[in-house]
Amino acid sequence: MNKIFAIIPARSGSKGVRDKNIKNLNGHSLLKWSINAAKKSQLIDRVFISTDSLEYAKIGSDHGAEVPFLRPAAISGDTASDLDFITHAIEEFLKMGLKPDYLVHIRPTTPIRDPDIIDDAISLFKNNNQFNSLRSVHKMSESSYKTLEIQNGSLVPLALFGDAKTDSNAPRQSFPDTYQANGYVDVLDTKFIMENQEIHGKKILPFITDIAHEVDSIEDFDYLEYQASNSKEIIKKLF
Repeated sequence: MNKIFAIIPARSGSKGVRDKNIKNLNGHSLLKWSINAAKKSQLIDRVFISTDSLEYAKIGSDHGAEVPFLRPAAISGDTASDLDFITHAIEEFLKMGLKPDYLVHIRPTTPIRDPDIIDDAISLFKNNNQFNSLRSVHKMSESSYKTLEIQNGSLVPLALFGDAKTDSNAPRQSFPDTYQANGYVDVLDTKFIMENQEIHGKKILPFITDIAHEVDSIEDFDYLEYQASNSKEIIKKLF
């Protein structure tokens, strides 16, 4: 059987929202929302926190997650990448004699999750081994092909599309659908990460969810409080 660990990143020092990862939503910290979702999964074997904070480590431990190591300050700043903390966690697991096959990346900043959907994502990835990873996405309300940028003071189609003749005023139905990664659940292949020093690779299995809202600002909490109050089935599963 495959060993599957959840890894929940929870660094301190958030500048947009102070102590964002332990801020309460509907009476529970964002960290607790994510820990409970991972613990309620039928397929995740163990739940770990990656944090640089002793305070966060205690909170995570009190809620039933494992925190056997702290993340170094050098990979805990604003510029630290997901690859940094993921590879650090894998290295720490190996020191402990642990070698998970898959890591389920659960971000506290996308708190409202159904553990059954987490399991659906894990099962999908396990049954599609030609992919390097799985990422959750939701369909964007407006195609990225309609995006504009400013060059030399003028609005122009996004340079990403090169010389393609893009009419940003055309009906949205005439553009390809585009998708936004939303942090609901990512499933990662440990062996692939260690061999290639990248998380997702070029063959990423899409896992399409309903729109999942992330916390980036204090205003996001207001909307998520409303959303949480209308997520009674998920709350019943988690708490």
